[in-house]
Amino acid sequence: MVSTDGVSRVAKGERKPVGLIKGETLQGNPLDIVDFKGKVVVINVWGSWCPPCRAEAPYLNKVAKEMKPKGVQFIGINTRDNDRSLPIAFEEDFDISYPSLYDPEGRIILSGFPKGTVNLQGLPATVVVDRNGKISARQFGGVDDSRLRKMIDPVVKEG
Repeated sequence: MVSTDGVSRVAKGERKPVGLIKGETLQGNPLDIVDFKGKVVVINVWGSWCPPCRAEAPYLNKVAKEMKPKGVQFIGINTRDNDRSLPIAFEEDFDISYPSLYDPEGRIILSGFPKGTVNLQGLPATVVVDRNGKISARQFGGVDDSRLRKMIDPVVKEG
């Protein structure tokens, strides 16, 4: 990964596939990333207790709505929240428009990403997966709409 402006990017020929990212959403519905093959997928790992996660939520939601017509799917992975009501309240507070997997112990994160891609101790983290299911960009820490577009736009343009 080449890191510039805080975003780590991977050249198209060097990307590694994302692993098994599936489970139950906060609302109890099944979700599997393979259902979004052919779309650019933005995965945001967050916790309701995390101040930077709260700060970035409006930007994630805004860009998710703007990018949906371009074939971009956002998915959250909520982690380290042992009581499901807390992240559900978070989603309601910020009117989040996309689903989040419930992963209180980080099992999905550990099996879904190559080692070093996401750090459970350092939330939030945002990962962009290309249309072929490979990791193209990653950002540790909070993002705003400008940074999100810098991560997503090049991958959308790949066609």
